Amino acid sequence: MLNLSPQEKVDYLVIGHFSKDLTPEGSRLGGTAAYAALTARALGLRVGILSSFNPKDISLEALAGIPVINIPAAKTTTFSNLETSDGRQQILHRRAAKIDFAQIPEMWRRATIIHLAPIAQEMDSQLPAEFSPALLGLTPQGWLRGWDDEGRVSPKKWLDAEASLNQAGAAVLSIEDLQEDEELIEEFSLSSRVLAVTEGKEGARLYWNHDLRHFPAPKAAAIDTTGAGDIFAAAFFIRLHSTRDPWEAARFALCLASRSVTRQGIASIPTEEEIQTCQMEVL
Repeated sequence: MLNLSPQEKVDYLVIGHFSKDLTPEGSRLGGTAAYAALTARALGLRVGILSSFNPKDISLEALAGIPVINIPAAKTTTFSNLETSDGRQQILHRRAAKIDFAQIPEMWRRATIIHLAPIAQEMDSQLPAEFSPALLGLTPQGWLRGWDDEGRVSPKKWLDAEASLNQAGAAVLSIEDLQEDEELIEEFSLSSRVLAVTEGKEGARLYWNHDLRHFPAPKAAAIDTTGAGDIFAAAFFIRLHSTRDPWEAARFALCLASRSVTRQGIASIPTEEEIQTCQMEVL
C-alpha cells in the first residue's frame, strides 16, 4: 500500500468531490474521485486526491494509503435516486465546497496524469496554465448536471465545453450523460483530441483523429454498474498515456469495466488477476 505525503510527487491526480450515495441498503462511498483513484492505484500508480467533504459523513477506509487533500466543508455531496413514473430521478441533497486549484501543492501540479472528475459543478473545467500534466483527462458529467431548489437533477448546458475539451488530452462520457443527443456527441467529438462515449452493456465508441470506432463490451452478469464508467475512464487514461494508442486503451478499459459490474460498490475495483488478464487480451 502506498503511503505518500502531499509534498511527494504523484503519477495520477484526481480532482473531484466524493459522494455519499444513499441506497436502500444504506449509505456508501461514491464519486468518480474514489473509483478512479482506486483503479489507478490498482494499476500501480502513485495517486493523490483533491476533494471537499465532511469527514464525519463518510468513511474513507477504502482509500487508506492514498493521500487526500480536503477542502473543509460543512456537508458532503450526497445523492440518491428515486424511481418515478417518468423513470429514475436523481436527487442532490447536499453539496460540499467548491474546489480551488490553488489548494494543490506544487509537486502535484506536475502529476503525469491529472483527471478532472466533477460530479456537481464543483470546479472550473480548465486547468490554470501553471499545471503541466503529460495527460489531462476529463470526465465531464458534473458540468452537465444542474438541479432545482429541491435538488432534482436535470441536464445543463456546459458553457465552457469547447475550450475545456480543446485543452484536454482525452475525455470520457457516458451516453446517459449526453442524453443520447447525437448532435451534442458530434459537437464534443469535434472539440476533443480523443473522446470515448460509454454505452453500458453495448460497449463504447471512440472518436480519434477524425475516425470513429465501436468496441463491444465483453459479456458479463451485471450485479451493480455503479462506478463502471469511472473505472473505464481511469483505465483508459492510464493505458492511453502508456501506449499512445486510443484503440488499445478502449479495449483495455472495457475489459476491466465489464468485470467490475459483477461486484458491488468499491469491491468492483479491478483485481491484479483481472488486470493481468485484460493486458493479455488486448495485445
